[in-house]
Amino acid sequence: MTSTALTLDMAKTFLLWCLILNYGILILWFLVFRFTHEWLFQLHSRWFHFSEERFDAAHYMGMAVYKVGILLFNLAPYLALVLVAHDG
Repeated sequence: MTSTALTLDMAKTFLLWCLILNYGILILWFLVFRFTHEWLFQLHSRWFHFSEERFDAAHYMGMAVYKVGILLFNLAPYLALVLVAHDG
């Protein structure tokens, strides 16, 4: 039975890739929302009854929450590991 220890470099690499992937998802979400807005609104209007303003607000709120999650769970731990590695 082998043990794989999580090293500082592995943790930094993991968090950096999480950061890159999550920002990629966020950018893709924004681009799809921006360039297919009417189609998305019509599609979602079939299932949910809300105004276009509420639709926009829901997406912007979702993007904001997602971005805060990225900052809290990817960027902040990554920066903390970079600082710890720099001091060591």
